[in-house]
Parts: sequence; structure tokens; C-alpha cells
Amino acid sequence: MLEKVPGEIVSKDILELLPHRYPFLLVDRVLEYEPFKYIKAIKCVSINEPFFQGHFPSYPVMPGVLILESLAQAGGILVMKSIPEEVEDKIFLFTGMEKVRFRKSVFPGDTLTLEVHYEKHKLNLWKMRAQALLKQEVAAQGILSAAIVPREDR
Repeated sequence: MLEKVPGEIVSKDILELLPHRYPFLLVDRVLEYEPFKYIKAIKCVSINEPFFQGHFPSYPVMPGVLILESLAQAGGILVMKSIPEEVEDKIFLFTGMEKVRFRKSVFPGDTLTLEVHYEKHKLNLWKMRAQALLKQEVAAQGILSAAIVPREDR
């Protein structure tokens, strides 16, 4: 069993913070975070990911939108850890993206480092600067926005 270090969030904790589940939970571990500042997490890309069956069978490459979703989920964890008392019975929904760029392809066996930096928030709207790194090189980057809204299933 891996030893948990301060500031690290492991998969069982992530399951408590995010509503996502297999096959759509795209954050494996949080390495460090500071509320209202940043989060650094990882996504280990496996050939067993269901999207590789069709994207593409002879050239398996992770879809860019799923890299962005990984970053958005890491951002969701950052918000949940920043204002835990305000997000009970609420959900964090991706609302937009700006200045998105894809710089490197991501393949099975790669480990993405997800870095999300808090920019600002007003009421329930949040804005974050995000980048996914492959061996210290930018694979994808952009500015993400999201809203905290009441769950409609409750």
C-alpha cells in the first residue's frame, strides 16, 4: 500500500469529492494542492481505457476533449477542497473553455501531470488556468470555467 503524504489525495478520497465513476473518472491521484491556489494531479493513461477501442484501434491516442475533462475534474477537486462547506449537495459543472491548445499527443502508457491554477471566482462561477504535462512538456492547455449548481436529482 502506498503511503499517503500531506497534501496528497488518493483514489478513495477522489471518489468522495467527485461524482464521476468508471469509465469517466479521469484523475488517479492528487499530488499536492493549496486551496484557492493550485492543484497538481496525475492521470495514468492505460491501453485498457474504453475510448481506445474506437480512437483509434490502429493508432491509440487519447482524445483531446478527455484531456480537458481530466483538467476540469482536477479543477473540481480544487474547488471542493477550497470551499467544502459551500458545495455540500451541489455539483461542479464545466461551463466553458478558452484559448485551448493541444501540443502533444497522449498515448497508452503515458502519465499526464494535471496542473490547475485558480484565477478567480464570483458567486458560483469559477475560472482556472490549466495545463496537462507529459514529461514536463505541455500536451494541452487552456482556461476553464465552471459553475457550482444545486444537484437536480435531490
